[in-house]
Amino acid sequence: MNKYIEETNSGLVHTYNRFPLVLDRGEGVYLYDEKGGKYLDFAGGIAVSGLGYGCQELNDALKSQIDKMIHSSNLYYNTTCGHAAEELKRISGMDRVFFTNSGTEAIEGALKAARKYAYKKQTGRYEFIAMENSFHGRSMGALSVTGSDAYREPFEPLVPGVSFAEFNNLDSVKALVTSQTCAIILEPLQGEGGINVATEEFMAGIRKLCDDEGILMICDEIQCGMGRTGAMFAYQSYGTKPDIIAMAKAIGSGMPVGAFAMTEEVAEFSLEPGDHGTTYGGNPLACMAVSKTIEIFEKKNMISHVQEIGAYLAEQLERLVQEKDCVIARKGKGLIQGIEISKPVGEVTNAALKEGLLVISARGNVIRLVPPLVIEKQHVDEMIDKLSKVL
Repeated sequence: MNKYIEETNSGLVHTYNRFPLVLDRGEGVYLYDEKGGKYLDFAGGIAVSGLGYGCQELNDALKSQIDKMIHSSNLYYNTTCGHAAEELKRISGMDRVFFTNSGTEAIEGALKAARKYAYKKQTGRYEFIAMENSFHGRSMGALSVTGSDAYREPFEPLVPGVSFAEFNNLDSVKALVTSQTCAIILEPLQGEGGINVATEEFMAGIRKLCDDEGILMICDEIQCGMGRTGAMFAYQSYGTKPDIIAMAKAIGSGMPVGAFAMTEEVAEFSLEPGDHGTTYGGNPLACMAVSKTIEIFEKKNMISHVQEIGAYLAEQLERLVQEKDCVIARKGKGLIQGIEISKPVGEVTNAALKEGLLVISARGNVIRLVPPLVIEKQHVDEMIDKLSKVL
């Protein structure tokens, strides 16, 4: 066994099923192990590394900020937090932003904001409707709205008042609405749950239902946001606007940063000083990563690039569906794609690793493809060649 792997296994709590791979560095859309082995990365740090590896402009900005200040605490303002918040407001269409350290924390904040909104409005509402096959994180609150028994059962009882509807079935959502429903939470595209894309009718229906019943709509954009579907945030391609969104992963290009954002209406009638906080959220270094990431995205016209390369990726995956008996269907949008296969998914991901290709799985026997957004067509071709050989 590799010495590093042996030391890690003896020193850490065993909460991850890690691949037998020790990574040392990255360049562009490739990662390299400690012996120099090269891997085409179609996992993207689980949809985190939107700009790939070794983006010099981002690295220079972070190095400059390190020399100035890394942390100051939220007792004071800092010069990067406000600018990052304004940039996220601009690209998301929201009005107020709270910075967190992760996507799970962003979900926690979104749920608290919804509960506090109901409290201040004196509605007495406290229940949430979430979706089956959803994934929102592993803290107690986030688990409570995660639609998977396997994740939830070992930690029950969880937060009360949560029910689960069938994704893309508006009638099943309506059947769960009560006078106590304060919010409906969903991913416009379920990543962990199997690369399931919300229909336009479902998203529009949820928005109308929330408006009619006085319910808040929360969109989890942690994995499908920040350009990955071909829109800056996935909900924007549906012509709808939620009341609260949660984001993380690619907004910081690898720096640990998340955020939840809300409309002015929700901000006015929800969280107040003392209701919610974080020691590290909004720190100068993380916020510099957010601002610089947005700047580079727009400079590189990343949305158009994702639309072009995403369409090419979908076309090549459809070809696998036609050519390989074991490939049942293609799923996804933009550069969050998947193929449902009849073979054991773990065997395929492990075999791909041996071919120098990093891919990950999702529920429903799906190979999940969430590469850096900077990939080009030649990288798609290389991936298809390797994956085709494995399949």
